[in-house]
Amino acid sequence: MSNNGENDAPKPAQSKRAQQLFGHKGGAKPWDGEPDPAQSLNSEEPAVPPTASAAYPRDAQYAPRSEPISQADPGESLILDAVDDDGELTKLHPNYKFVMRVGAVIFACILLIVAIIADEVVSSEFGFPFGFITGPALLLAAFMIVRIPAARYNARGYQISRDRLRVVRGIMWHSDTIVPFGRVQHIDVDQGPIERAMGIATMTLHTAGSHNASVRLPGLGHELAVEMREEIRAHIKRETL
Repeated sequence: MSNNGENDAPKPAQSKRAQQLFGHKGGAKPWDGEPDPAQSLNSEEPAVPPTASAAYPRDAQYAPRSEPISQADPGESLILDAVDDDGELTKLHPNYKFVMRVGAVIFACILLIVAIIADEVVSSEFGFPFGFITGPALLLAAFMIVRIPAARYNARGYQISRDRLRVVRGIMWHSDTIVPFGRVQHIDVDQGPIERAMGIATMTLHTAGSHNASVRLPGLGHELAVEMREEIRAHIKRETL
């Protein structure tokens, strides 16, 4: 009887080794279930606080990030929005007025050169006083440099929506063009030397068809023009999928 009692007594070394392997007192396997609380109270061994981690949830739970996440839909764009044909147009970049004025100065210089040559011919052939042509040409050149660029700038504008671009231009001959994105084949963003120096660009939309096959929108900031091009390309790609 004494031998059997000695064999039945728990062996501390083996029990401690099993606890290290399986994390349960007495060497119980994790799949054997939780131990009986009454048995734990009657056991002579001191209670060991559980060291196992909390149960892994059935469904994945993600902790909130420290940085706030934007609530905007990833598919929504900050540029493309609902268009209102009666709403206010978006003005072009202010530097575009300077670019148009530089172009007016170049054209006025050519006009004055032609006027001076014509004035010389008329004065020598017909005896008209010098300035008969150059005077009016000088007034016209000043008007073109001072007034025309500001008037053209105020007459131009655009609206961009989720599926189309509206371009408005013209002083005497008013033009209001709407380009559906579904008809756009490719888009160009161009910069001349003066535009590059002023940080602006011209976006050209090439569409299918013969009427208004290419619609130009000058006077955009270069970064804005590139962003608008990428937004329109992304819209066309989503529509074709």
